[in-house]
Amino acid sequence: MSDDAQTSSPETSRRGRRDSTRRPAAGARGSIPQLPRGQVERHFPPMELVSADEIESIHRTSLKVLSEIGMDFALPEARELLRKAGASVDGERVRFDPALVEELISSAPSRFTFHARNPANHLEIGGPSIAFGTVASPPNCSDMDNGRRSGNQHDYRNFLRLAQYFNCIQFIAGYPVEPTDVHASVRHLEALRDMVVMTDKPFHAYSLGSERILDGIEIARIARGISHEQLEREPSLFTIVNTNSPLKLDHPMLRGIMEMSARNQIVCITPFTLAGAMAPATVAGALVEQNAEALAGIAFTQLVRKGSPVIYGGFTSNVDMKSGAPAFGTPEYMKACVVGGQLARRYGIPYRTSNTCAANTVDAQAAYESVFSLWGLTMGGGNLIMHGAGWLEGGLVASFEKFVLDCDLIQMVREFLSPLETTEDALGLEAIREVGPGGHFFGAQHTLARYTNAFYAPIVSDWRNHQQWLAAGKPEAWQRANTVYKRALSEYEEPALEPERREELDSFVERRIREGGAPTDF
Repeated sequence: MSDDAQTSSPETSRRGRRDSTRRPAAGARGSIPQLPRGQVERHFPPMELVSADEIESIHRTSLKVLSEIGMDFALPEARELLRKAGASVDGERVRFDPALVEELISSAPSRFTFHARNPANHLEIGGPSIAFGTVASPPNCSDMDNGRRSGNQHDYRNFLRLAQYFNCIQFIAGYPVEPTDVHASVRHLEALRDMVVMTDKPFHAYSLGSERILDGIEIARIARGISHEQLEREPSLFTIVNTNSPLKLDHPMLRGIMEMSARNQIVCITPFTLAGAMAPATVAGALVEQNAEALAGIAFTQLVRKGSPVIYGGFTSNVDMKSGAPAFGTPEYMKACVVGGQLARRYGIPYRTSNTCAANTVDAQAAYESVFSLWGLTMGGGNLIMHGAGWLEGGLVASFEKFVLDCDLIQMVREFLSPLETTEDALGLEAIREVGPGGHFFGAQHTLARYTNAFYAPIVSDWRNHQQWLAAGKPEAWQRANTVYKRALSEYEEPALEPERREELDSFVERRIREGGAPTDF
């Protein structure tokens, strides 16, 4: 594998127009069928599952939660900012006047650009645009050869290679698996350096105190080779801020907001509201809590810096009431996903959601729960899609085979979202005239002209007939995915990085490692 070759991939417009070069010939470098690099847009209105009046009811109830019950802000500096802005502060508890919340969230931008070190990979966040990221933060990983194991740097790097290889993965959503064999004090430095060197797509840093997030901001700046002033004009890093549901923001998360928003970087406020565990045991009640927590976090980002980019995060699902285990890809998850999108649009803020499942292995459950998740987020108006590829076991495992299967599903979603061609030639009148009654279209000129690019070409799905499938040894989907992920790793090429940027990156990382990195106690 080349250390300095730029991975080649055909470009397409942000509106997903077809590109005849999108499917390389079998056996060529980059032989796995792929759609081109680039974003797609939703060309139809998102679904509205509940009425505007019902959305207002959730909104008003959320404001009552914030004004009457309040939310705990664990960081004294954050509480002081809120007190000066007019919030009521009693110990850690902060109560918001509804008018204050409305005023603060009104300055959040509805769309913005997320900048990558490779300009071809810049992302538009908001409106009809959709961007899919990797799975993030599982402590374990698995494949069908070596089974389930603790996250480690070797597997972490292989997931980064897959993220770079597959065009449908547009950002690194966090550590695709936690590299637990790297000490926690310097893990972020090694992991972020790998993201910059092994991919040229936009990426994430964890809000685990000031040191880690400041290191992440500097690494993002170095990766793009820009000044601090340009970085503030051009958001180039994002972080997920999870509330400690119910109704609390802790020290590390608040530090993350303060450091990121102050520098105009992207913050995604995502309550972790599992109905029946950390939220009421109804979808509506869980959405009220999700919305209250999200509004409080979004309001705080705008208090830190008016107009700073922020994303409304939805992660509401339910739990198995017999075991307490999280459930994903459920009807409740789909409802929450769609209504969460309605709420985000009510505030004019981009929407984050996820491709999730609760399956313990790469089986039918993993497939159908992910399909339901993808359906909910597509119809619900998702913009930033976390955990797009590789999620298993409720987020405890990153699976190599599932990563490939999810890429196939994402490509199907992208193809579904591409505009329907209705030109005179596409309508096929001359082809129908050529074939006439009782014929077939296999040999028609209209078909032959489109033979290599007529329809979606799957990564994993097996469309052969039964006899062909038998002759191939009856491979199951996980076996095909296992073969594909290994082929992708063998074809991966490290994207070019200017020597001066690499030198500056290494110098910064090595200096911070010598200094001890970041504290491990919060």
